[in-house]
Amino acid sequence: MSRTLLPVSLTAALIGSTAFAEAPNVAVDIAPVHSLVARVMDGIATPNLIIQSGASPHEYSLRPSEARSLQDANVVFWVSEGLSPWLEGALETLASDAAVVELLETDGTMELEFREGALFEKHVHGEEAHDDHEDHENHEDHEDHEDHAGHAEHEGHENHDDHKGAHDDAHEGHDDHEDHAGHDHGKHDPHAWLSPQNAANWLNVIASQLSAADPANAGSYFANAAAGRVELEALSAEVNAVLDPLRGGKFIAFHDAYQYFEKDFNFPAAGAISVSDASDPSPARIAEIRDRIASEGIDCVLAEPQFNPGLVATVLEGTEAKTAVIDPLGSDLETGAALYPQVIRNLAASLAECL
Repeated sequence: MSRTLLPVSLTAALIGSTAFAEAPNVAVDIAPVHSLVARVMDGIATPNLIIQSGASPHEYSLRPSEARSLQDANVVFWVSEGLSPWLEGALETLASDAAVVELLETDGTMELEFREGALFEKHVHGEEAHDDHEDHENHEDHEDHEDHAGHAEHEGHENHDDHKGAHDDAHEGHDDHEDHAGHDHGKHDPHAWLSPQNAANWLNVIASQLSAADPANAGSYFANAAAGRVELEALSAEVNAVLDPLRGGKFIAFHDAYQYFEKDFNFPAAGAISVSDASDPSPARIAEIRDRIASEGIDCVLAEPQFNPGLVATVLEGTEAKTAVIDPLGSDLETGAALYPQVIRNLAASLAECL
């Protein structure tokens, strides 16, 4: 299933020309996006969070209350199938009557391809070399790459285990393919909320969809979205001020989830311990990262609260690099409108602590 943004006019027609007696029931997948929706709905109603803070969005079992939130929803906002593939089926089953907005697929959203390799070098398949830092905004230039390894559905490989074994044999030592599972659900990195530019665009998308569902409150939704965009501009200026003295510092992330933040603030990572948070990295990949730390004087290795701290300790062993914890989901923050800017603020603060 590929459920994308419904045109505002169509959404309004489907829901009805009059406003709900009360504000619409709204469900949202992860806490940072829930925060953006809460900002737009400020003073009107509170959206329901589906995936609780601290849980992995990649694999999740719905609680009964969360299933009811989807059943009762008039509007659902989620990032993408690539982030939470299991949610697609739940939406078909539980929220078939709702307007479902897949934010990664909305107009104006910056989309970045998955990067390959522990060190993000240019990756070669056959005759073509693909620069892993290309920005395929709205994926207009990448529609014909359905068979690009690691970025597509791998058509014709229904037996994924057999395919993986054959692929490993053909690419011995090339461990950037060790976990196809992390890339099986789309060709774009789904961590797009870590770009405040994307967040600002999504505020408009959210306001448009809520206004179609609830015309009586349209003015409030758009006013809240406008105020939220001003706040995000101030947040970006604040983060740049924190990062400016650190430019030139080199860091490695636990897994490759931060390229949207890196692109927005022109602060690139030197690599990632794991290409995905779906599986542990291979020993060869860990060795490659350790060599990079030693040879290039990497200053910082970023850990994450949800994942094995032993892997970070292994990478740091025998080096002078420091470490800090970074959390793209805001797991320890109170949910609500203030969570999103604090997530971005905390990313910068962790880098400042570590570099």
